Amino acid sequence: MLAYKRVAGSAAQTSSKGASSHRVTPGLSRKSRRHSVTCEAKKVALLGAGGGIGQPLSLLLKMNKLVTELSLYDIAGVAGVGADISHCNTPVKVSSFNGPEELEGALQGAELIIIPAGVPRKPGMTRDDLFNVNAGIVKALVEAASKHCPEAVIQLVTNPVNSTVPIAAEVMKKAGTHNPAKIMGVSTLDVVRANTFVAEAKKLDVKDVDVPVVGGHAGATILPLLSQATPPVSFTDAEKKMMTEKIQNAGTVVVEAKAGKGSATLSMAYAAARMAESTLMGLSGEPNIYECSYVQSDVVPDCPFFASKVLLGPNGVAKVLPLGNMDAFEQACFDAMLPELKASIQKGIDFANA
Repeated sequence: MLAYKRVAGSAAQTSSKGASSHRVTPGLSRKSRRHSVTCEAKKVALLGAGGGIGQPLSLLLKMNKLVTELSLYDIAGVAGVGADISHCNTPVKVSSFNGPEELEGALQGAELIIIPAGVPRKPGMTRDDLFNVNAGIVKALVEAASKHCPEAVIQLVTNPVNSTVPIAAEVMKKAGTHNPAKIMGVSTLDVVRANTFVAEAKKLDVKDVDVPVVGGHAGATILPLLSQATPPVSFTDAEKKMMTEKIQNAGTVVVEAKAGKGSATLSMAYAAARMAESTLMGLSGEPNIYECSYVQSDVVPDCPFFASKVLLGPNGVAKVLPLGNMDAFEQACFDAMLPELKASIQKGIDFANA
């Protein structure tokens, strides 16, 4: 099990502001961390394994003891990635699949599909600029998944997540295989960043910090609920604004720092690996596993997809938690970002049905 895993509290540990997380004590053995749940063989298919996110994510998945078989797919060049990580002395079996003609083989038997395939952001690009290319890639891959492993959990990393998750849902609806509990947008990186930045600002141990991040996964739609942080922290109004904007703009900071040579690939791989581990634990029957994820829900009226804290279980998303109480600053940000989020959702739906 990867060292960064969080297990959130049970209902008895939930505050009035939503589910609060606590961390597993470092140094405990895997057996003592888990609740005597036996992990069955789990095949994970990684679509886009040769890219900037896919390669480090491949390595992290190869290190994950909850994975039995790792299937790597890309349009070209993934054989080298597979050969490379197959030399790591972990028991995970690695297979590589190149090109559309081998996609079926990559998907057969998969219980979890992670999709980071697509083009990355470059300086000056918004996530919306990525839409035309990445939307088509996601549509094709989800169509294949709906045909070859319709019961698998699908996790979308490919941006713009605010639109690609609705695309995936519409594709599965057309195929008659839609299950909203099994389609998730990986917004985990926003939580990872929020936890890191708040811990640094308040001089806390980052292992003890959990900040729910709701809304979407792009710019102003990213809404960290600092008022619901664990442990409780306080910020002035000016500090709230500064911290919120720092979390929202963190991806742009990385893109600019890499000066045209990449985007937030390593931190995204880390976040996706964390989400994958949590999902695999839920699939194996581990209780009380919570993460924030961008999913279909009715948490917000007239907004069919929204990132919020979810309980993960044997079939994917077992429960979507309510948002809890927001302070005045968060409520204002929430009200302001909803039109943008709804527009991104509709854009994805329209693309899938065109």
